Amino acid sequence: MVFKEWNDRRWDAMASVSRPSRYAGGEWGKIAPKESPSLRMCLCFPDVYEVGMSYLGFQLLYDMIKKIDEIDVERAYCPWIDMEKEMRHRGVQLGSLESDRSLSDFDVVGFTLQYELSFTNILTMLDLGDIPLKSADRGDSVPLVIAGGPGALSPEPISDFVDLFCLGDGEAMLPDLLLMLSETKGMNRQDRLKLASEIPGVYAPSVLNWEFSPLGASFSGISAPFRRVIAPDMDSICPDSAIVPSSSILHDRIAVELFRGCSRGCRFCQAGMIYRPIRERSPQKVVETVSRLADSTGWDEISLVSLASCDYPHIEETIMALKPLMEEKDMKLSLPSLRMDNFSLSLASGLDVMKKSGLTLAPEGGTQRIRDVINKGVSEENVEESIRSAFDHGWERMKLYFMMGLPTETYDDLKGIIDIAERAVAIGRSMKRRADINVSVAGFVPKPHTPFQWEPQDSMESFRDKGRWLKSRVKNRKISLKYHEPSQSFIEGVMARGDRRLGEVIDRAWKIGARFDGWSETFNLSIWQQAFSDCSVDPAWYANRERPKDEGFPWDHIDCGVTREFLWREREKSKLEALTVDCREGSCSCCGWQSNGCNWYHGGKQNG
Repeated sequence: MVFKEWNDRRWDAMASVSRPSRYAGGEWGKIAPKESPSLRMCLCFPDVYEVGMSYLGFQLLYDMIKKIDEIDVERAYCPWIDMEKEMRHRGVQLGSLESDRSLSDFDVVGFTLQYELSFTNILTMLDLGDIPLKSADRGDSVPLVIAGGPGALSPEPISDFVDLFCLGDGEAMLPDLLLMLSETKGMNRQDRLKLASEIPGVYAPSVLNWEFSPLGASFSGISAPFRRVIAPDMDSICPDSAIVPSSSILHDRIAVELFRGCSRGCRFCQAGMIYRPIRERSPQKVVETVSRLADSTGWDEISLVSLASCDYPHIEETIMALKPLMEEKDMKLSLPSLRMDNFSLSLASGLDVMKKSGLTLAPEGGTQRIRDVINKGVSEENVEESIRSAFDHGWERMKLYFMMGLPTETYDDLKGIIDIAERAVAIGRSMKRRADINVSVAGFVPKPHTPFQWEPQDSMESFRDKGRWLKSRVKNRKISLKYHEPSQSFIEGVMARGDRRLGEVIDRAWKIGARFDGWSETFNLSIWQQAFSDCSVDPAWYANRERPKDEGFPWDHIDCGVTREFLWREREKSKLEALTVDCREGSCSCCGWQSNGCNWYHGGKQNG
């Protein structure tokens, strides 16, 4: 489709769907497309606008790419089911918010892989953007399809549809990759992909051949592994601007990173493993960035983000430095990812600039035994103190987050979930608080690059039985308990540890109607069951079996920095219910980063 402004057919489509503001554009802070860049890229988020606009990564990459003179960037989000139907009916292609340029008219389209259940939305966006779904079917004039995010570190299930995967921090590899693609425009597609794969942090699936056997997956081709790259200097990658959404979004506020990485070592947590090592932003840079974004956006809330915000050693200093600015502009502060300890809650509640709403705490497991298995580092005393401190500081509504299906779990561990919720109600009442307790229980999904990557996932039937068992034991009206849909957790588990053979399944599921699989109202298990059957693939083989120590994994060609030996040691320690101390507080855990850029391995002290 020839590039033009929003046309009558698109406006007609918008008038026929729910939430047309998702597609209207017109945001504050977006930058007009450049006149004649040498390379045009479209950042594509495989979910609806209000989810994608809440993703900090796109704000950072958009700002960074716009600063490269010869390269331009725009954005696109996945249309909801009603809009997809209208677009197909009216012959409207998916275009960018900035210019409505069709995806097929860009040089590069880049997806973020935040969640396995968004894979079919990638196919929707490619198809609506007039781009062949499979990399093998694209000619030299078709845009290159790249993808990054945590899902890029176990990329094989989606590799049929992606030309290049970006491994690690986009700020560290995207400029070099985009400049190389700009300089090689007009070359043969396969030659460009091979050249790109020589850039640190870039993996082209076409350069590897895979074989599968009862011993697991093995590959051949050019040298591997492909190593994840990091941006070591957080102060050098601060955004100068941000786009303010044109309608309400999930996280409608300024978001500024305090640091990347985590050293706590929770054995279930993929993010805690793949985002190592810790890289901090200076307090001065945090304050400077918040001030600049507050002036340019007009937002009245600030979120200081990281995997565990209160682990930032300068947190109190930073908040106190921000306080005059927030008081002057009548802004509020939120700190996501609070630890279950008295320091975190006292800090979060003791400041009048802190946003006070419902509080979320994550014990993860119901008993001390299971929390030791997963290396959560939260004691019974921590749980008690955190709940008491929350009520003492004025919170009356509390959400408690747990997992079920964890390795070695027993029904005593599940009963502990109910015990903690009842204890919370009792503490609240003793302190004359309303004490509304919402319990959320997610089915545990073993993820690649974690100590539990060898573990079997609970079956859907087991998850459902455990969820019902938990709900049947909630007797107190002050407690509400919900558990995640087991069938969604099952498909997530299949895709998380899947190999290249799942590409056929994803393609088939999409063709027979799979859309927005991460949304409970649109997820349809029967579609996936049909797709597995049509492709003669047993999904339980991927999700529900224990894997032997030496099995070849379909992500062995990706080096995220943490060694397989370390992960196996941690798995063995989990069976002994033995803790591994945070390396910032104790000795080096020898995870693999001690000789590759980690600043925390000398007795828990930063090695400047």
